[in-house]
Amino acid sequence: MKAVALFSGGLDSILAVKLIQEQEIEVEGITFATPFFGPRDAKKMAEEMEFSLTVRDITKEHLEIVKSPKHGYGKNMNPCLDCHILMAKKAGEFMKEAGASFIISGEVLGERPMSQNKIALRVVDKESGYDGYILRPLSAKLLNPTVPEEKRWVDRKKLLSIQGRSRKLQLELAKEYGLKDFPTPAGGCLLTDSSFSKRLKALFEINREPDANDLEVLKYGRHFPIDDAIIIVSRNQEENESLIGLVKESDMFFQVNGHPGPRTILRGNVSKEAIRKAAFLTVKYSKAKDLAEVEVWYWHPGKEKKLLVVADEGS
Repeated sequence: MKAVALFSGGLDSILAVKLIQEQEIEVEGITFATPFFGPRDAKKMAEEMEFSLTVRDITKEHLEIVKSPKHGYGKNMNPCLDCHILMAKKAGEFMKEAGASFIISGEVLGERPMSQNKIALRVVDKESGYDGYILRPLSAKLLNPTVPEEKRWVDRKKLLSIQGRSRKLQLELAKEYGLKDFPTPAGGCLLTDSSFSKRLKALFEINREPDANDLEVLKYGRHFPIDDAIIIVSRNQEENESLIGLVKESDMFFQVNGHPGPRTILRGNVSKEAIRKAAFLTVKYSKAKDLAEVEVWYWHPGKEKKLLVVADEGS
């Protein structure tokens, strides 16, 4: 008997795998990669737990969901319910490929009030197309029996009835299993971050079909929307290097002449007003910000550089 685990590498998914492995069921994991979350923790923990893990890139499908989620957003631009449906669907497809019989998930009833209540979990089961085949070992006794339980592939009595946002029971169980080094639950998805969500929303306003570079650049610098463009100003030397590596041929690049300062990208409609604003912001966050006049180089990559003088009023 084999099960496919939706595996994030977090404590809940680790414990779900452990509970099923204890019943002498082989577990093979699947995790996902997008510009908003990645497989790092899952790969690390799967290696430590010595079970097979497959990583699938779902960027294209996930991005369409982020643009227009059927079930709406959470607090920010996180379409958690739609995302869970997509992952369950992909896990089901992988289940067939792997010759497995059911899916397990580390979801805990009520841990996330909007996406892990009973109604939401039922929506995931039905809309994924795998209703009855998604087992949640940590909360199974609080939910309707699944096919694996009904057919006695899994002993329901050995499953748990954890619910709510407290992680006390999970931490106690982790101690019993001797688990010490596991990822914290925070920081998994950039879409739950309010600052990142604002940047993504601004990007969608000027570009409904962003590429991987457009999404990657959202992770760096200070962002200033202006008309049909976005100005990105680096915050430190590390970000200077990152932005240099991300600049496109269509971008305008800015750098203060003769003084330490940020690297700035102007992406989108390169208007005269946007150029002036980008030059001003480049000076504002540089060591030359208190000077009466500052020269700023600006250019398209591979093209001739030009100089613009920025006065202290930003003109």
